[in-house]
Amino acid sequence: MSMKALQVSDVSISYNGSLAIDKVSFDVEEGDLLGIVGPNGAGKTTLFRAILGLQNYSGAIRLFGLEGKKYHPLLPLIGYVSQKVNFEQNFPATVSEVVAMGLLPEKKLHKSATILQNCGCCWNRVYKKINKDSDKVLEALRTVNLESYKDRRIGELSGGELQRVFIAKALVKDPILLILDEPVTGVDVETQKKFYGVIKKINEENKITIVWSSHDLEAIAKLANRVACMNRQLFFHGQKEEFFSNKDLLKTYTESAMQMHMHHH
Repeated sequence: MSMKALQVSDVSISYNGSLAIDKVSFDVEEGDLLGIVGPNGAGKTTLFRAILGLQNYSGAIRLFGLEGKKYHPLLPLIGYVSQKVNFEQNFPATVSEVVAMGLLPEKKLHKSATILQNCGCCWNRVYKKINKDSDKVLEALRTVNLESYKDRRIGELSGGELQRVFIAKALVKDPILLILDEPVTGVDVETQKKFYGVIKKINEENKITIVWSSHDLEAIAKLANRVACMNRQLFFHGQKEEFFSNKDLLKTYTESAMQMHMHHH
């Protein structure tokens, strides 16, 4: 029986008195690839910040059954790749060095590991089995098809390559959950395809639970097994087949996306 990796229950978040998220509830089974769709300003990033312990909220968020502060020792084990990764062009780091920043010392992981064991989570530690840190980094880069870039300066990379480096940085610590916040915004189609291949591989081979927000319905239809559709409130959460076969839902999604777009311009 798979357990729930993440449970979001009646979560509301306000900014200056206006609701950014209104009583959102859904859960994510271990091993799921949940695609979250919704227009810009729908509250997706705000929700991710709450899960990562960076944002106050009302309601409850549980990670592997642990609520609120109780799951804070597990926060280092959530991989997070944000929408825009900004790096100084002249930042004097190589690709390997950036990925190595994701490594966590075993000592630091001891508490998290004990907690996870106690709550029965199946933590798939792909990189722990590799002895040397440099080999772990190389293996993570291999997973995202960038091993030949290991000595490149980070400033020489394209946006898509940079995003894959940050996925490798999130992977090398063997995350129990990977959160991707519109990770391919402004990236060309060819690079997106590669990126989506990586996401699928991580989910299927490394068995990592992924929550991924995207505007690309086609990619979500291909890769996710479940979909959540939100615009401040949650309109839908369930199997992707159900979402994509529901004309009304898709209409609601495209209309709210259009409205938000018009509103922003």
